[in-house]
Amino acid sequence: MILLSKLVGENDIYIFNKEVDGIMSLEKQLEALLAEWMATDYLRKGELFVVGCSTSEVSGATIGTSGSEEVAHSIFKYMQKLQEKTGIELAFQCCEHLNRALVIDRTVAERKGYDPVHVVPVKHAGGSMATYAFHHMDDPVLVEHIQAHAGIDIGETMIGMHVKPVAVPLRFNQRFLGQARVNAAYTRPKLIGGARAIYE
Repeated sequence: MILLSKLVGENDIYIFNKEVDGIMSLEKQLEALLAEWMATDYLRKGELFVVGCSTSEVSGATIGTSGSEEVAHSIFKYMQKLQEKTGIELAFQCCEHLNRALVIDRTVAERKGYDPVHVVPVKHAGGSMATYAFHHMDDPVLVEHIQAHAGIDIGETMIGMHVKPVAVPLRFNQRFLGQARVNAAYTRPKLIGGARAIYE
């Protein structure tokens, strides 16, 4: 595994990224990604934001093989910062073993009309990211499906099933976290009508 855990610094994690020369701080990459999200106007208070993340892929391993609580901690911290700055509601996607169910706050589930399902995510059935979120959110529940307004996919975890139509990809400069590819998307309403329709 290529993750070099707990090198110099306050709990900093350093990742070697084949796409970038040298060793980079994961938190520096997260800061850059956060700044790019903040530069958009696509995130609005109360809207759902889905986070799919393979901490294994971030660490340079194959998805589902080398989950890392340390990596999950860093990503969770920066997703919380994004939430604080924008007012979005976070939803953390579990892995395939739990049918990609999502960890969200109970009040959000109730407000959106999502029925909770009874399961507790763990590292090997849910994934390290969702497990960390479950144990660090105030009142988490799992739901099977949501329709998020935007989201981020770290390590190709396939968040598309939880993003409402119409999804629009975002081309951020920060294309990697560690060795995991990063994809992001926001959504827009469907355009209806024909040649005579006006959209602005």
